[in-house]
Amino acid sequence: MKLWIGILAVAALAVGALVAVLSSEGGKGEQAVPDPVPGAPSVSVITPRNGSVQPSKAVVVKVDVANFQLAPRHFGAAPQLGEGHIRFALNRVPNCVERAKLERGRNSPTSNGRLIGRSYDFPKYSGPNGLLALRSGTAGIYSPATEPRIFYQHLQSGFYRLVITLASNNGAATPFHAVTNFEIVRDPRPPAPPAKDCKGKVSSAEAAEAIR
Repeated sequence: MKLWIGILAVAALAVGALVAVLSSEGGKGEQAVPDPVPGAPSVSVITPRNGSVQPSKAVVVKVDVANFQLAPRHFGAAPQLGEGHIRFALNRVPNCVERAKLERGRNSPTSNGRLIGRSYDFPKYSGPNGLLALRSGTAGIYSPATEPRIFYQHLQSGFYRLVITLASNNGAATPFHAVTNFEIVRDPRPPAPPAKDCKGKVSSAEAAEAIR
């Protein structure tokens, strides 16, 4: 029995070595895709779901954080492995976007992340988190949070892009993030203002669809 176990172990090592050689040589021209690291930090959006429509001018954002400890008492302190806070960055898609700018954003190394409109990370919109952003010097960039939620209010009708990033205690961003896009619909009760002519540019609806 021990002999068979030894033979199987040697065979497994041989197969593993062969796979490693093929991967290093490109595997017939194809680059090997690394498997996700078990236990790596992650953040996912619970609400609002990507592509959702919000009937009010306020939105409650809830996220799920895994393998990462939110540390309110260490906010602003030296980085510690596996702990920190969340950076919420909410931007409204511009009403009219130049086609060339949209294409640059879509084809850039960071994809559509470069198509950034007006920020809503100020105390007026993100409340206590906006005040924390003001004290931290990140107002207009992102709102810090030490809980897996944030509340935005007084949002104009239109399309929004929210980027959620796990950050170290000192605010440095980690590679672990999530993105969700949603729409705030116009209140039907007051008369809607005349539609703005984009004159050859891409409308906010088209731009929002392109960056999803």
